[in-house]
Amino acid sequence: MNKEVLTPDFIFESSWEVCNKVGGIYTVLSTRAKTLQDAMTDKIVFIGPDFWKDKENPLFLEDLSLFKTWQEHAVKDENLKIRTGRWNIPGKPLVILVDFTPYFEIKNDIYAKLWADFQVDSLHAYGDYDEASMFSYAAGLVVESFYRYHFDESKNVIYQAHEWMTGLGALYIQKNVPEIATIFTTHATSIGRSIAGNNKPLYDYLFAYNGNQMAEELNMQSKHSIERQTAHNVDCFTTVSSVTDRECAELLDKKADVILRNGFESNFVPKGVSFTNKRKKARAKIFQVANALLGMQFTDDTMIVATSGRYEFKNKGIDVYLEALNRSLRNKDLTKQVLALVQVPGWVACPREDLQKRLQKNQIYDTPLEFPILTHWLHNMTHDQVIDMLKHFNMWNRPEDKVKVMFVPCYLDGSDGIFNMVYYDLLIGNDLSVYASYYEPWGYTPLESVAFKVPCITTNLSGFGVWVNQLMGHDGTLQDGVKVIQRTDYNYSEVADDIKDAIAEFSNYSEKEIKNSRTNASAIAQQALWKNFIKAYYEAYDFALQKARKRIKNMEKEEN
Repeated sequence: MNKEVLTPDFIFESSWEVCNKVGGIYTVLSTRAKTLQDAMTDKIVFIGPDFWKDKENPLFLEDLSLFKTWQEHAVKDENLKIRTGRWNIPGKPLVILVDFTPYFEIKNDIYAKLWADFQVDSLHAYGDYDEASMFSYAAGLVVESFYRYHFDESKNVIYQAHEWMTGLGALYIQKNVPEIATIFTTHATSIGRSIAGNNKPLYDYLFAYNGNQMAEELNMQSKHSIERQTAHNVDCFTTVSSVTDRECAELLDKKADVILRNGFESNFVPKGVSFTNKRKKARAKIFQVANALLGMQFTDDTMIVATSGRYEFKNKGIDVYLEALNRSLRNKDLTKQVLALVQVPGWVACPREDLQKRLQKNQIYDTPLEFPILTHWLHNMTHDQVIDMLKHFNMWNRPEDKVKVMFVPCYLDGSDGIFNMVYYDLLIGNDLSVYASYYEPWGYTPLESVAFKVPCITTNLSGFGVWVNQLMGHDGTLQDGVKVIQRTDYNYSEVADDIKDAIAEFSNYSEKEIKNSRTNASAIAQQALWKNFIKAYYEAYDFALQKARKRIKNMEKEEN
């Protein structure tokens, strides 16, 4: 007889990035929200940190009428500092923002209880550990209060926590509200990211690493401890790809119960004439800025190649991308002029005034500005890794260079002072994207690229790359829309050559081949829509609810 599949009546979902745009987790939650809202309208509440307080947060639409009687009870009787409203994203899901600052004065008591209940080591905490943990604790109190006020054991309720920053709250719920089924999702293990970021070989030696030992060596004990103990103690432990699952098994000593791949919604991708117009506008803006900076004109058959994402020089493959561009300068097979963008937010001081003045005049220029590789001045001009590597290669965008490089070190939020266009509105103008990641649990940047019909190059060390290979039944190629390069701990030079060769290959494509590659890229993106990936979430909900139900029965037996 088939067992009953349990589905949630209500879901709480907690993350540092709810109404707080920081990184990839924001994209995960904000794009998935509409799919869940469509399925269970207003039966999911996102919980995030209240950083803005009295200032207006454009991502948060406050609504004092939501849960009014509970809110009055929570504020008056339980001293919770909360605001209710909706997240200003497609689906407009319910949100509770919590002020966690009052709990700093009792943090030592909170950590002591956490050690007693779950052996989480908070002794070595530093940096953002305290801030994240106090938010997580406050989120746990909010969920406990809401649950006790509105529900009883007859309701199937889920609490899903994302990343180590929310681990304390998940463990609090596990201990104090056992009726709620808990899910913990790690998007990247803190210790795995640290090993990779410290230039230690991760993959060949993964089987030999001891997570606890490496945490001590890299001064990551507290973050690793909360992540490890949460993974072991919640009802359902999940991660985002088979790449990260292997990492979890070795470094956290716990395989994921369910893999939750990251999808997206296609509603932010323009269609038809709008797509064509936006692509033309993006290319015109990129060429305009490049002309003003470099003093050279670019025809429309110039290949725009780009990389983007978080500024993790090795982990995101920025280093090997620049290496490939340098080698492309001497590649006889490269038949087109290449304008290569590096779109990674650095420590920006300000947009360049000399560049702004040129752009305001809207003229064609034939002389470069001083330092013609950078669109915004940085605070750390003499210690920036991208600039250092370009200097090392002596890549100064000379007129005879087949490859010109433009470093765009700002957040493309529409108000950067140079482009003044949001990231997606520039992404659509690319011909080819490169994400040569060494450490990439999933990889939203390549997924976003193909969603906008921009073929891309990624690696088998990204969760997205592994998924594409599984989808294709072979290593993805540029003809497929995604080329997946085999990358290891030690084949940096081969990867650079593979990227160099792929750029040259694409430069020789006919119009028909380019169109097919773009069409195939878009088809891959369609397979990653949330309507396809959301099924795994329901599998995780069932797994967690079954375990929680069993736990409650056992508790009842013990009481009797």
